[in-house]
Amino acid sequence: MPPLLALPFPAIDPVAVSIGPIEIKWYALSYIVGLIGGWFYARRLVQADSLWGVTTRPSLPDIDDLVVWVALGVVLGGRIGYVLFYNLPLYLDQPLEILAIRNGGMSFHGGFLGAILALLLFARARGLNGLTMLDIAAVVVPIGLFFGRIANFVNGELWGRPAPDFAYAVIFPTGGDVPRYPSQLFEAATEGLLLFIVMALAVWRYGFRKPGLLGGIFVLGYAVTRTFCEFFREPDRQLGFLFGRDVDALGGGITMGMLLCLPMAIVGLAAIVLAARGVTRPRREGPEIQAEAGQI
Repeated sequence: MPPLLALPFPAIDPVAVSIGPIEIKWYALSYIVGLIGGWFYARRLVQADSLWGVTTRPSLPDIDDLVVWVALGVVLGGRIGYVLFYNLPLYLDQPLEILAIRNGGMSFHGGFLGAILALLLFARARGLNGLTMLDIAAVVVPIGLFFGRIANFVNGELWGRPAPDFAYAVIFPTGGDVPRYPSQLFEAATEGLLLFIVMALAVWRYGFRKPGLLGGIFVLGYAVTRTFCEFFREPDRQLGFLFGRDVDALGGGITMGMLLCLPMAIVGLAAIVLAARGVTRPRREGPEIQAEAGQI
């Protein structure tokens, strides 16, 4: 008999759409919705003249092309990151499993690095400011994070730590007969919804006039919210808590997610400071700067 303080896991089919032999799972659909939502929002941002000042902005065709680059960066980076950070011994023994993405295994931090590389390469190829492209991505990424974490919950994966006294604990099919925190929903609410609101307010207040500022706010914000959620999320079984031998070590120890968020927080804070001091601001030339100096 399940504990009184626990909710049964909702019986949701992991396959969202099925047409003959073709199946689209909720997890894949979350990537699609996140990319389309981010693409639509990014187009609106580059059309808002009040947000840009003298900063060179990408064109609408640039945004259209960028989606493909970012999609490849996220998928490749997410998979490579999972292989390197979370389960390297397994993939060294079975290298063909690296290609079996259908079996799951994606790392946000890896996808994050892959997306950054794709953005910088795209900016260089189009003659755009790399920091500005990162700022645009920072504003729209929480959309994908929100839907991705909802999909994690639907799949019954990445569940939370045991929570016998939590009124809204959930018994997950693969988590044993133990009520657990629905940590995926905590992440959707913080990494997704809360960060989306923070970034929307930041872009309304500062626009894209200080390249790197919005990117820094997002990176720092994600590091903080992810670290918070790691206190409720069960560590990956093959890793457990770092610096210990099992998931009970150190009475709550450090997780890989926390460790990877530390350099993110440092980089994000540094980007905010540099952008706020005007170090990254583009130089203005010609009539505009002369007019400010009272020369014309």
